[in-house]
Amino acid sequence: MIIRISDDALARALGADELAAAFAAKGHEVQRTSSWGMQWLEPLVEIDGQGWGRVTLEDVDDILEGGASEIAIGEIEKHPFIAKQQRLTFSRAGKTRPLSLEDYEATGGWSGLRRARQVGSEQILAEVTQSGLRGRGGAGFPAGIKWQTVAKAQGPQKYIVCNADEGDSGTFADRMLMEGDPYLLIEGMAIAGEAVGADKGYIYIRSEYPDAIAKMEKAIELSAGLVAPFELEVRVGAGAYVCGEETSLLNSLEGKRGEVRAKPPLPAIEGLFGKPTVVNNVLTLAAVPHILAEGGASAYEQLGLARSKGTMPIQLAGNIKYGGLFETAFGVTLGELVNEIGGGTESGRPVKAVQVGGPLGAYIHPDDFGIRFDYEEYTAADALIGHGGITVFDDTADMGAMARFAMEFCAAESCGKCTPCRIGAVRGVEVIDRIRAGGRTPDHVERLDVMHNAPRHGRSQEQEIGLLTDLCETMKFGSLCALGGFTPFPVMSALKHWPEDFTGRAAAEAEAAE
Repeated sequence: MIIRISDDALARALGADELAAAFAAKGHEVQRTSSWGMQWLEPLVEIDGQGWGRVTLEDVDDILEGGASEIAIGEIEKHPFIAKQQRLTFSRAGKTRPLSLEDYEATGGWSGLRRARQVGSEQILAEVTQSGLRGRGGAGFPAGIKWQTVAKAQGPQKYIVCNADEGDSGTFADRMLMEGDPYLLIEGMAIAGEAVGADKGYIYIRSEYPDAIAKMEKAIELSAGLVAPFELEVRVGAGAYVCGEETSLLNSLEGKRGEVRAKPPLPAIEGLFGKPTVVNNVLTLAAVPHILAEGGASAYEQLGLARSKGTMPIQLAGNIKYGGLFETAFGVTLGELVNEIGGGTESGRPVKAVQVGGPLGAYIHPDDFGIRFDYEEYTAADALIGHGGITVFDDTADMGAMARFAMEFCAAESCGKCTPCRIGAVRGVEVIDRIRAGGRTPDHVERLDVMHNAPRHGRSQEQEIGLLTDLCETMKFGSLCALGGFTPFPVMSALKHWPEDFTGRAAAEAEAAE
């Protein structure tokens, strides 16, 4: 009997290795596969296509004897969470062994690269552009246009850089793909190299992902002969959030401080080591092999909504019942994702807010759950899709505290290059503290004022809110990169939808004191 258990980092953290050893000890063959992405069911055990979720060591004998019906989920591919998806990037998820070249080839691997080498640079660029693929990171910039710019740029050396510094809260798709389907990323980068004339690539992975680093390094070694003369190298980041910004990442790759560069020049013209460079994230590059397969560009173009083409691997996290990875075409509403697919909150309490796009994303009120997953719709709503992470909060969340956290996070992670971000975030924390204290300076700040013989603030709560609004406008339009530029999104959305979580605190404390 063949037992299939994921070796994804999340599954391993929940006991998958111990389960695999227990089944092996019973004399059964155990295959370690990629994760299906139903993370609330990990560790997940599969036998002949049938699944059991949240399996413990105590369940092993019952499963082998055909029991454990209370944790059985039936045929995995027919599970509603899987059946509702449109999986392209994650089409192999749960089905293949991550480092098996045989499995990858048998499931269509390398077909995109083979065809890319047959049709040449101009056709590759035309098909990536035709597909409508946009960067699956922040701004959603069209990948085809970026690649065309690098292809036309003059230079003796060009590079492909993969941004795998996945630092947004509630995101894990990059990690899942690198751990579960590493050859797909390698193939996508090799196709990019064919398109723009680059023979060297770097994958910049955050140090907090040791399993992904190990998988990518081994996959690069095993596939070197298949992608030659294209060469790949893994570089490990040191944990700075700002290195998710492309120019900070390039500085870090060069051994410099992770600090934002002013643009222009664009990395496509002067990027890594001053050479023309394609910088895309994992999900963007991993979408390319499907697009370059026969007829892939046309099929990809047919999926999605308006200018948001193809599919998006959406990550459901936070206080949500069915957390995991859900890949679907653009156009699905936030309400469907949270309430129908995600099952609402894990706590069973009403949803209060949903943050989309990581720690810099706006907080969206349930009244606005009709918003569709589309770059332009989110931009019109002063929100962003970002890397597709969704974090759910129930009605116990203090949105004033969450807004303060956004400013505090920005202050801690700022590279210090520009004043609006470096100083603005610090002032933002102070202003929010004063608003939540009813317009007066909090006691801990008053003591600092006395120590430094500085005048105390005498603004009203309303004036402080006006000051916070002005500060956010300055950060939004004056910061060099998205760290300072997007921090106002969570702050202002929280203030707009839940003003009582800012202004009601002082009154509540006064009432409690009486």
